[in-house]
Parts: sequence; C-alpha cells; structure tokens
Amino acid sequence: MPIPEDVTGEEIDKDVRQELQSLPKTLADDVARNLVMVARLLDEDPEGAYGYSKVALRLASRVAAVREAGGFAAYANQKYGEALAEFRAARRMTGSVDLWPVMADCERGLGRPEKALDMAGAPEVQKLDKAGQVEMRLVAAGARRDMGQLDAAIVTLQSPELASNSVQPWTARLRYAYADALLAAGREQEAREWFAKAVESDRDGSTDASDRLAALDGVEFTDALDDDEVDSGNGEEKPSAEAGDKD
Repeated sequence: MPIPEDVTGEEIDKDVRQELQSLPKTLADDVARNLVMVARLLDEDPEGAYGYSKVALRLASRVAAVREAGGFAAYANQKYGEALAEFRAARRMTGSVDLWPVMADCERGLGRPEKALDMAGAPEVQKLDKAGQVEMRLVAAGARRDMGQLDAAIVTLQSPELASNSVQPWTARLRYAYADALLAAGREQEAREWFAKAVESDRDGSTDASDRLAALDGVEFTDALDDDEVDSGNGEEKPSAEAGDKD
C-alpha cells in the first residue's frame, strides 16, 4: 500500500521504535512507516488503517507493538474475533494487562457479555492503572446493558471517579455513559443533569453530549442549507440530492 513521502517512521512512539530494533534496519523502517499510517487513519479511515496493519503484520508478526496495532485496526472495523486474537498475542509477548479492558469489550462484540463480566472481576483488573480501571468499568456497564440489566449498569458506573469534581481524560466518557444508562432506564431528569456534566468535562469533543442534552431540552438543529432547498419562486421544497441515498 502506498505511503506518503512525508511519513518517515520516526513519528512512532520511542518504545515502539525500541521494539523494532530487533529487526533489520530497512525492515524496521518499513514496519514503522506502516504503523504510523495505522495510527494516522484509525479514526477517520478504519478500513485504510486495517490495510496498513495487515502489511505490518506480514512483515513483523513477532513484534508485540505490531500485534497490538493489528488488534486496534481490527477492533475499529468491528472484526472482534481477529482483534481479540491479536490482543491476546500482544499480551503473551509483553505480559502487560493494559489491553484487558479492550479484550473484554471484544468479548461483548462477539456476543459474550457474560465473559466480559468475568474479565471485569478478574485479578488482572487490580493491576490496571486508574484509566484502565475506569475503562473496565465502562465495559462492564456495557455488558450489563447487553444483558438487559439497566439498573445493574447504572450501579456499575457509580464510583468515586464519577462523583469526583476533578476532570480527568476519562471523565466525559464516564459521565456520558452514566447519563445514557439513566435515560435508557427512563430517568430523564437525572440523565439531563449528567449529560450537562459530561458537556462541562468534554474539552476535546470526544462525545456528542451537547447534542444529547439539546435533544432532551427540545432543541432542534436545522441545517443552514435547508433554506436554500426552498424554491423562492413557488415556495416548494426542492428534493434533497441525498434523498435516494438513505437506507
């Protein structure tokens, strides 16, 4: 797959670069450039990221960072079985528990929420850092919801991290998940309060909490282009160009 000339491979994390030192230099550079492309495309073009991850895996499948990147690329494309296999391989190579929450979420994706809950109660969770433990709590709550246990999901999310006024990288997502669970349980007023708190802490726009809050408040957003779709000559609406593209 083509790689832009401005991608040198030096952009990757120094720990990953160190892992690649076990490879011949030319090969290490090729793998590094493909890993950069995976990271660059993962959010906006998951399919593209997946393609580059397969190249990296073909070149260096015995490098843990490559297996991890392959796992995240597969995960972004909802290939949960493949992602889980890659994450397990990376974990065997490193002995790290950092991937435990996303591995549990893969179990959810495979339709095995009970397995995800088993993992949420495993000793590995105690070895996670605070961010990892919060992520595990989010996965466990999601598993409860998968099983139709809304009240249990709400209780799962109730934690010191949720109650804290301190804003951490995970705060917006935790508050959002709590608000969403409350709304699903029919507790609309409480949900509104927590969506508002999620908005306050969502400094990088990682959630659509503001849209959810507006919807609860009855605010409707109108595309500015809608006005242009009205024929001023006869007052009739022109058909949208995308009208036939909807599922």
